[in-house]
Amino acid sequence: MSAIALRRRRSASGSSALGLGVATLWLSVIVLLPLAAVVVRSLDDGTGTFWDAVTSRQALAALRFTLLVSLVCAAINAVTGTLIAWVLVRDRFPGKRVLNALIDLPFALPTIVAGITLMALYGSNSPVGIDIAFTQAAVLLALLFVTLPFVIRAVQPVLIELDREMEQAAISLGASNLTVFRRIILPNIVPAILSGAALAFARAVGEFGSVVLISGNIPLQTQVSSVYVFKLIESDAEISASAVSVVLLLVSLLVLIGIRLLGRFDPTHRRHDG
Repeated sequence: MSAIALRRRRSASGSSALGLGVATLWLSVIVLLPLAAVVVRSLDDGTGTFWDAVTSRQALAALRFTLLVSLVCAAINAVTGTLIAWVLVRDRFPGKRVLNALIDLPFALPTIVAGITLMALYGSNSPVGIDIAFTQAAVLLALLFVTLPFVIRAVQPVLIELDREMEQAAISLGASNLTVFRRIILPNIVPAILSGAALAFARAVGEFGSVVLISGNIPLQTQVSSVYVFKLIESDAEISASAVSVVLLLVSLLVLIGIRLLGRFDPTHRRHDG
């Protein structure tokens, strides 16, 4: 190896090490240290207090409702998100670009603004005559709004990259549109659907702004875990709030691990790697 090549290799290695160090430091300051602080704070009074906080009747009811409504939200998103992604990719119609831009509105809009908007539209003074404020349906509606883009944006690129020749060949051989979708298209987009639905579930589990108003925060009925944590903090029960937060953190972490595992079974990834 020549001296020039050796110097280039050392320079590249040094740059890589520097980049890794900066990335690790940044992630530690922004993510790892705050999360570690929450875990430590939740154990300040021992594991007994931690266990009592996360297994209290109100905490369990809030967690149960949060997980249930988040699962329903993710399931609905899996169906409607796939349908909207299909329309945006395969259909042509006036205003398509505007609709495609509006999909990302929940990402840009502050969630508390979304909650106020939903209250104005579906509250006691609803202009459309629909009053579902302070009900479980209202919580689901708020979560559907803030999680709308996840499945759509996960499925869209996969649909764009799909080989249309396979579909056309199947249709030329007499296969129906339903058969083509079930046998050719669906197996390729299932990992993207599941990934988007999992992200929607994780977002719904931790959502606060859009539900804090419209849910009414009724204990044992419409109270979600994030709002319950907020009420604990208001009551100066910071350790209990930290304990419930750790449970939500573990749920989100498990979902993210599941998404990573789903990526290994993505047929498009295998095809590109091959």
